[in-house]
Amino acid sequence: MPKIQQLSPHVADLIAAGEVVERPASAAKELVENAIDAGAKHITVELQNGGMTFLRVTDDGCGMSAEDAETAFLRHATSKLRTAEDLEAIHTLGFRGEALAAISAVSHIDLMTKTADSAFGTGLHLDAGVVTERDSVGCPDGTTIIVRDLFYNTPARMKFMKRDTVEAAALVSAVSRLAIAHPEVSIRILRDGEDVLQTPGDGKLFSAVYAVLGRQNAQEMVEVSSRWENYTLTGYVSKPSATRGNRANQLFFVNGRHVRSKTMTAALEEAYRNQLMVGRFPSCVLHLRLPEHLVDVNVHPAKVEVKFLNERDLFDCIRYGVEGALEKASGRVQMKLPQQRDVPQPQPAAPEKPAAKVASPAKDTFFRTISAEDYKAFAQVMREAPRPQMTPELKAALERKNRPAAPQKKEIPQPAPETQAELPVETEAHRIVGEVLNTYIIVEEGKNVLLIDKHAAHERILFEKLRASMEPVVPQLLLTPILCKPEREEAAVLLENADLLREAGFEVSDYGDGVLAVRQIPADLAIEETEATLNELAADLKAGKRTDPTAMRDAVLHTVACKAAIKGGRHTDEAERAALVKEVLSRDDLKYCPHGRPICAVLTASQLERQFKRA
Repeated sequence: MPKIQQLSPHVADLIAAGEVVERPASAAKELVENAIDAGAKHITVELQNGGMTFLRVTDDGCGMSAEDAETAFLRHATSKLRTAEDLEAIHTLGFRGEALAAISAVSHIDLMTKTADSAFGTGLHLDAGVVTERDSVGCPDGTTIIVRDLFYNTPARMKFMKRDTVEAAALVSAVSRLAIAHPEVSIRILRDGEDVLQTPGDGKLFSAVYAVLGRQNAQEMVEVSSRWENYTLTGYVSKPSATRGNRANQLFFVNGRHVRSKTMTAALEEAYRNQLMVGRFPSCVLHLRLPEHLVDVNVHPAKVEVKFLNERDLFDCIRYGVEGALEKASGRVQMKLPQQRDVPQPQPAAPEKPAAKVASPAKDTFFRTISAEDYKAFAQVMREAPRPQMTPELKAALERKNRPAAPQKKEIPQPAPETQAELPVETEAHRIVGEVLNTYIIVEEGKNVLLIDKHAAHERILFEKLRASMEPVVPQLLLTPILCKPEREEAAVLLENADLLREAGFEVSDYGDGVLAVRQIPADLAIEETEATLNELAADLKAGKRTDPTAMRDAVLHTVACKAAIKGGRHTDEAERAALVKEVLSRDDLKYCPHGRPICAVLTASQLERQFKRA
């Protein structure tokens, strides 16, 4: 067996660097976190070649003294911890004292730093973690750190780096998350000399969300604000109609730190149950504040995973906080019409004028050659022509126009209140105009035109009715059993969950040779929809929904409600339409069908007027 020996400090530093600094994005994250901990109000991140060859982070924080600047690059050197008890109440982003040591071990570093009470700053140059140059320098208060040639001395790590564009995108994403975590700090990112992000640093979360996620995503979110025991939850979540095909825009923050948490993700998506289509996920920016002793952030080298003392309270805080926000938000979708462009209209031909005796310099004759006599005659006409007079009012207006304007501060739009785009429901003041495409009911309400998807509305009404009753669904007995022959696996799943199906109104038994006999179905379900409904239920049950009895029951009720609802494409009479519209406009819980499709869309009078050039 080889002899056991202690690793050299250099090799140990390289191993530690591999745990903390995986790519340029990791280095940028650590440096920006240090700047935030230093009290910076403005941070600039500059990168070239994806951050591999050049990464500079500049801040206006408290800076460091000459002694502290060198100590900061030693392993486990930190100003944020003193005793073991401090680990139970960590309120800073960095605390282990590993980041600068890890980054410097695999790069060349230049540092300039200055405190407010120092006349000069401190400049350092490090190669592979060793200080090779030190000097006094002139620099502003704060810290500037430049990282060059990352992983130059670890070729094994270098070969796993991706293209510059991929590394740059990861770096921008990591710093953007910090910008959302700390809206009170203005963060700017320059990639290869071009601005890619700048947050205002005005302390408003919506401003940071708008800058990072963009106008469209920000305006499709609703505000969350709630308290639960020792937890405070704030932020924004997307409406059920504005979901994505992945969880990339689910951002969770705990005490200002971006984290990944399966519990938080599960709680968020539980709040959207029965409002999302399969394969769609909500977006969120959620900030959770709780006492430091209730969370352990010291469980992952990169500090992206945390442990909570009470997972149940955490789950309930997020679930019910988000549910409350979604209940308050309007479910009506504002219709978006294309902007009409002004098309130039043909102008009528000007009447012909008698030829003037003196040729004027018109567009088609200006450059022609004229005689001296003609030129003198033309000049005489111009001298005798009346000249406009400058009135005092016109003179004052021109002076105001030419006066230098004061620089305007760029305002970040704030989230519009729900009532701005959608008027409150007034069930007494609506008029049913009719139905189009045998699918959408047109309703005039005040100065709005509403389009109601009758299938989605009826499906939600039936689903809520079925779910509200804790008793089994009212069944209808069949005089003659319906014989179904699903696939063997589907048949086995249905028989295995016979009790659950019975609660939903189905009576299913084994008829032999893979055939099922259905002797009872829900009263609201058409007989011809029975086999298709059972096939859908079998697919849901096979997908694993039976692990949660409540989710199983909801899946059954989803399918029953969908199959029993009025079908799009089938004409409905006036009484049916009136009953459906009355139900939709008088209830606040009818916003989306169980699959997440909106029930009602709004077209305002001003939108129509713009389309027809009335506005």
